[in-house]
Amino acid sequence: MFGLGVPELLIISLIVVVLFGAKRIPEIFGGLGKGIRDFKKGLQDEETKPPQDKIDTENKR
Repeated sequence: MFGLGVPELLIISLIVVVLFGAKRIPEIFGGLGKGIRDFKKGLQDEETKPPQDKIDTENKR
């Protein structure tokens, strides 16, 4: 997993707790999760839309 072992993950977790505090961590990761969901939804929406160049050529006729 990216060369990260348990000791490295514990050190990173400790740094995050020290920097942000234990109370703000759920808020931060909740926002991160929402951002990832919105990004994935945007990708799915982009796949379902027809290409923009075909729409433009049809409207010009």
